[in-house]
Amino acid sequence: MTLAELELPGGPFTIRKAQSCDVASIVGLLAADQLRASVDSIAIEHRHPYDLAFQAIDEDPAQLLLAVVSPENEVVATMQLTFIPGLARGGATRLQIEAVRVRSNLRSNGLGGAMITWAIAEGRRRGARLVQLTSDESRVAAHRFYERLGFEASHVGFKLSL
Repeated sequence: MTLAELELPGGPFTIRKAQSCDVASIVGLLAADQLRASVDSIAIEHRHPYDLAFQAIDEDPAQLLLAVVSPENEVVATMQLTFIPGLARGGATRLQIEAVRVRSNLRSNGLGGAMITWAIAEGRRRGARLVQLTSDESRVAAHRFYERLGFEASHVGFKLSL
């Protein structure tokens, strides 16, 4: 199901809901990230947990895992959107943007910015009143990217691995 068409150099690119056949390509994008390479694996023997995670995401209406495909129908980018209802901020729904990845040879062509702009519009369409995301503190270039899009580094995040 096509959600948007992005007319950019190397495109047009199609944003669509990810399908089970996209899991290997999406994991490949995650594994290509230098910070995640030691955690994510595209090896077939490691596939089962990703398939289970995809199924859980796909069945949850608060989740939207996206595949961005090239004119050749290759998955070249991804992100996951989560809509979080809450009591804070007057009962506001938050849009959480996670796992934004663009294939390295397509960076700096506007694809990432177009994806985030689309996600913000989708958040508004679904009634979100706040968009939030986290970024590893070592990703200085990503921080500049998000700031150019209007995001502010307003909070300190904490994580605990289990």
